[in-house]
Amino acid sequence: MDWFGRAKIAFTHSSSPLALQRKDGTATDLLKVCEASTSPCQLNPLLFNGHLQTMWTAVKEHGPPIYYRRRIFDADHKTYTGTFTVDFAVDPHSDVEEALPPRTAFFSEDDFANIGSDDSRPMLIVLHGLSGGSHEIYLRHAIAPLVMNGGNWDVCVVNSRGCANSKVTSGVLFNARATWDVRQVVKWAKQTFPNRPLFALGFSLGANILTNYVGEEGANCLLKGAISVANPFDLEIANKALQRTLLGKQVYSRVMGTNMKKLIDNHKDAVLKLTNLDYDRIQNVTYLHEFDREVQTVTWGYPTENAYYRDASSSDAVLGIRIPFLAISALDDPIAVYDAIPFQEFTQNPYTVLLTTSLGGHISWFEIGGGRWHAKPICDFLNHMVTEIDLDAIKPDANGAQVETQFVTEFDPVRRKLQVINN
Repeated sequence: MDWFGRAKIAFTHSSSPLALQRKDGTATDLLKVCEASTSPCQLNPLLFNGHLQTMWTAVKEHGPPIYYRRRIFDADHKTYTGTFTVDFAVDPHSDVEEALPPRTAFFSEDDFANIGSDDSRPMLIVLHGLSGGSHEIYLRHAIAPLVMNGGNWDVCVVNSRGCANSKVTSGVLFNARATWDVRQVVKWAKQTFPNRPLFALGFSLGANILTNYVGEEGANCLLKGAISVANPFDLEIANKALQRTLLGKQVYSRVMGTNMKKLIDNHKDAVLKLTNLDYDRIQNVTYLHEFDREVQTVTWGYPTENAYYRDASSSDAVLGIRIPFLAISALDDPIAVYDAIPFQEFTQNPYTVLLTTSLGGHISWFEIGGGRWHAKPICDFLNHMVTEIDLDAIKPDANGAQVETQFVTEFDPVRRKLQVINN
């Protein structure tokens, strides 16, 4: 039992973690960096389980006042057309726009045209959770130490299509495997800021998307590191767990399903014009899996929502990661549940470390006074990587961990198919 809100911390990792070199020439490894970046997890003792931690998010505190400038990006993919928005954390300004989330305004054309730089400041690209956006409190808690009060990071948030008061401009919406927009932003950032070390951070659904993206990119990934927080990993297991309990179905699944239905309502005209979705059927949706059945299966051609969940899950993608990768999960998370965490996959990939806490709920980790513990390991890991580690010395291995078999095989973690090459 956890005593007075003190959560137990554990690390799951390869027996031979990724070797890293410090800037002073000495040796370390990814596990040591993650351990050094993780402070004790002392949470509010009154919120003594995952349900209380998660439900406390309904208490609308203001959170850190992060200001943003927004840019609308035209998708550069010939199939995944349309637009999406990216919000850049900036100095406080007064010209906020009512049609956008709080403290947010558009870039002027001139300002955005001149945004490029040859500086070497670290840059973080963030993905939010389901139906959220750059305004989410858990997200602002995490990035505030990086951009406020002398923080030297540049941070931007990729908003999922239609989220955070962005417009839907094509029939291409977002799903749990929608890696195309973050891929475009990473490439754009590399071209626009060629000397900046790029990192990424994802929360919940955004963590699943980010893990899929990093796994898909493999040794070609342009990021120097990434962090996944409260990732559901195996969406089919997580969904079944939600439907199995009263709180899971009638509280969490209902709230998420309602939020997604509201998102469709906010874009009714575009949905009716640009998609083949049955708007009236979506109005009868109550739970998240019902929404996925009416929207994701129809949009992407999955025969069932479970087929969508299996394909979009990021648990196998963990095996394809070839950059330093830290995942943070609470074992009492009622949404990104314990049973969905791919513990064995983390033991097989030296580029990955899984940090688990016995308490914390879903992207909650509320401390006494309202702070959020997850901001500490996130910021400490990122700062540790850029200040102490020689990032240029990290050479991704296209093969990663090797598993001996009685015949030659190859497992593709993206295609999720085992192929016998010869026997």
